[in-house]
Amino acid sequence: MQLTGGSTYIVSLPIKWVRENGLSAGDVVTLSARPNHSLTIMAEPGTEDRKQHSRVEISLTGDSEDDFRMLVSNYLVGYDIIKVTSLSDFTADQRKFIKEAARRRLIGIEIVEESRTELVLQSLLNYQDISLEKSIHSMYRIISSMLEDVLRAIENHDLELARDVIQRDDDVDRFYLLTVRQLKASIDDSSLAQKIGLANSKDCLGFRLVAKSVERVGDHVQRIAKNVIDMDSQLESDDEILRLGKLSRNVFMDSIEAISTSDAVFANNIIKTSTKISAMADHICKKDCGTESRIGESKRNILESLQRISEYSADIAEIVINMHAKEMKDACQL
Repeated sequence: MQLTGGSTYIVSLPIKWVRENGLSAGDVVTLSARPNHSLTIMAEPGTEDRKQHSRVEISLTGDSEDDFRMLVSNYLVGYDIIKVTSLSDFTADQRKFIKEAARRRLIGIEIVEESRTELVLQSLLNYQDISLEKSIHSMYRIISSMLEDVLRAIENHDLELARDVIQRDDDVDRFYLLTVRQLKASIDDSSLAQKIGLANSKDCLGFRLVAKSVERVGDHVQRIAKNVIDMDSQLESDDEILRLGKLSRNVFMDSIEAISTSDAVFANNIIKTSTKISAMADHICKKDCGTESRIGESKRNILESLQRISEYSADIAEIVINMHAKEMKDACQL
């Protein structure tokens, strides 16, 4: 570091880093202060954004879902433009599957070019357009309504409502994949972490675990809905499974609230409640699920999913406690 003019300090940048980021004299770089008193230097893009490109070659003779997972993996690591190519022509069904799957399951992705052997997908959503908190709360609101409706479907044996709940899990998955994309990018870019609402990139792991737990709750609500469809008839209105379902929904709602409050005492109470719900589910299953009928099997599966929902809620609460401890440690180091 060199002092010039009596009040200005100059820092030299490594030539290798400058070249790797495509910088030249006159370009702008950003310095961000970190909580540990270090500075992060970020290369600012020029007038034209430096879009990251990837190429995914798929086998049209293989499983379409396997091919789509390759596309999703490129979306998650942050590629802005993804070219999906094939050595032979896409059939109409294959082209339709890729287009519909991308639009239905990936937020911000649009088809911008296409030919007989190539589809070009581009992410049109900036990371900071949706904060991390908004993404997680969008997942939560969808799942909360799914839980409320699936309990009504159980009580009334409403198969149409159960099918609607199953479809809504796609919306949960869309926000989950967006959250993972945001967090992966934030690990390498502390300024982006701040833009999406994180104090620093160290919080990425905790929120990654939270997002996965929330997504798994959605999967189990979907599983409950599928079992409602498999049941021969509705349950009695006073069936204990309905009361347990409401308790599981409440503890899930509390776990999301704990993220915002960072209240360790509140989070610990969630964990204790989850343990009680698991014990109740075991007791009900041993008492009522011994029959070999379809309703007995479906009820056992529903109880297991309600138990898992409460356990994932406890996992979220435990992550909140751990992140709260880290925040206190960081504060003591300032």
